[in-house]
Amino acid sequence: MRHGGQILADQLRLQGVRRVFSVPGESFLAALDGLHESGIQNVVCRQEGGAAMMAEAHGKLTGAPGVLFVTRGPGATNASSGIHVAMQDSTPMVVFVGQITRGHRDREAFQEVDYRRYFGPLAKWTGEIDETARLPEYISRAFHVARSGRPGPVVLALPEDMLSAHADVPDIPAATHAAQPVPQDAAAAIVDHLAAAERPLVIAGGPGWDSTAAADLGRFAEAFDLPVAVTFRRQDYMDNSHPCYAGDLGVGMNPRLAARLREADCLLVLGSRLGDVPTGGYEHLEVGAPGKTMLHVHPDPDELGRVWRPDLAVACPAPAMLATLAGSQGAPADAAWRAAARADYEAWQQPVDLPGAVKMANVVGWLRDNLSEDAILTNGAGNYAAFLHRYFRFRRFGTQLAPTSGSMGYGLPAAIAAKLEHPGRSVVCLAGDGCFQMTGNEFSTAMQHGAAVIVIVANNGLYGTIRMHQERAYPGRVSGTALANPDFAALARAYGGHGEVVERDADFGPAFARAEASGKPAIIELRLDPEALATGQTLSQIRAAGRGAG
Repeated sequence: MRHGGQILADQLRLQGVRRVFSVPGESFLAALDGLHESGIQNVVCRQEGGAAMMAEAHGKLTGAPGVLFVTRGPGATNASSGIHVAMQDSTPMVVFVGQITRGHRDREAFQEVDYRRYFGPLAKWTGEIDETARLPEYISRAFHVARSGRPGPVVLALPEDMLSAHADVPDIPAATHAAQPVPQDAAAAIVDHLAAAERPLVIAGGPGWDSTAAADLGRFAEAFDLPVAVTFRRQDYMDNSHPCYAGDLGVGMNPRLAARLREADCLLVLGSRLGDVPTGGYEHLEVGAPGKTMLHVHPDPDELGRVWRPDLAVACPAPAMLATLAGSQGAPADAAWRAAARADYEAWQQPVDLPGAVKMANVVGWLRDNLSEDAILTNGAGNYAAFLHRYFRFRRFGTQLAPTSGSMGYGLPAAIAAKLEHPGRSVVCLAGDGCFQMTGNEFSTAMQHGAAVIVIVANNGLYGTIRMHQERAYPGRVSGTALANPDFAALARAYGGHGEVVERDADFGPAFARAEASGKPAIIELRLDPEALATGQTLSQIRAAGRGAG
């Protein structure tokens, strides 16, 4: 006989779970007891939103479901931000939520929430376990659903009395993940379509990738001389120095790459849903009828044809298809088309001169030139991230952790998860002043668990992205976008970490070296000129353009 918390912990060990992220609550004390001698690391966080983002980042980085424990009511609703990231980013994740006792249901008891209704639109599947003896069954299903097809988050609610009750029930071993085979002749059909095209473009994105898939993409593109674009925040899916790499279809994408997307006569979409961001708000391609040959490979058959009408739809993971395509034989495409795409990318990487003694383009350029190829970079949302997207070159798979959902506050939790998984690698978080303060309390989590991340805070005193849009739509009418900030370097020191302020470009490199040598979690605050609002325009230029448009 085992209590439910012990049964749960035993299932996690069988599923290969090595680490969970949590904020403790009285509703799942039995689970905490089960974890006590399980050998599973419990990373205790400061707020459930940050904990959820850590679990999501762990899932994104490892390919195995990230595991989260939160308490009922406020704990669960706080966690919903990270669960939304996992859903939009197609990241495997299993969330355990404490729940009220079964006999108190439907009375609006203390912190009562109907999780099936609440998480229905946010999660891939939500369940509530009513019988202690069914814990192995539900947990086995949760890990299967989180990884199958299009991966995503699964939520399991754990009534407190169910979890503390005892049962004699056998464990369920972890099942081997069922691989989806490449449909017969699909790879040959793709090669035939590409051979008939004059202006082909490969678009890589979506879930389930690994270093082998990234290498296969490079080999395939090189053999057929194809330009490759990656989707938003999937830039580590291909070595950015590869001559076939053409850039990313992200927010603020290279206008020449957007034009190339429109001009292409054949698109090979590998793994991506091809949503609004890579298509420029569905303006670069016509929904339903893209006006060109579309070859769409995606692991979820329900996704194929949901928005676009592909000429060839292949229901299998992109890495499986690439493993076949990488060994294919065929005639290379027009070398001039590919070379022009590469030239456009390299021209886009030339920095635009902007005001300020510290320039984000130069900081990112320093990181590009000095970090090791296996360094992991994380970020949340904000205009500061556009500098990273535009000027950094990712060389290896698994070195970019960022939310395609555009969630603020993601960078620091993701960096902590990455450093715990890869303690020997450099982990650098880029965050805006507003973005950092969404989850900055997790710096305490980094201190507690020895995650020596380096956080670069871009401080311009603004919610920069919103200010940019505000100046375009309502120029000069500033409302709700100014920030009053702390001394971020002093804040790092208050937590026991390393902190520095950089006010000149020349000071950044030495400051980074000192932060790295400290062996502690560190914050380097960049004091930026708010005029340097975007990668290609100043605040004043954006305001003037808005007035001209009005």
